Amino acid sequence: MLAAMDPVLDEETWVFCTFAEGIRRDVTPMALALFREEEGLSAILSLADARSLSLPLDQPMRRITLRVHSALDGVGLTAAVAGELADAGIACNMVAAYHHDHAFVPAADAERALALLLTLQEQVRNAA
Repeated sequence: MLAAMDPVLDEETWVFCTFAEGIRRDVTPMALALFREEEGLSAILSLADARSLSLPLDQPMRRITLRVHSALDGVGLTAAVAGELADAGIACNMVAAYHHDHAFVPAADAERALALLLTLQEQVRNAA
């Protein structure tokens, strides 16, 4: 899967928000993703939507989508991507969806993160 991961950087800036008392109805249609945790509900919102709701805007992130179809029972893709970014000192929040995996990285590191993943993909292709 690494050789075919085809990472692409989303133009949008995203923020992770939390709602301890449950989600507000106005947030649900805006959310890229929602996840229920013991401490409350987490939502990934565009920076613009979070700003319009007066939510905290700390840690703006950019999303790198791995366009390879990643099976839910696939092994190693997430670890390899997160490991490559960690080795470069880039924080990474992985979100696995049904069709693709998504790496959310600090906005300031997004271009460098994409370049690292493209280099990793090329190295794997050349080694094959």
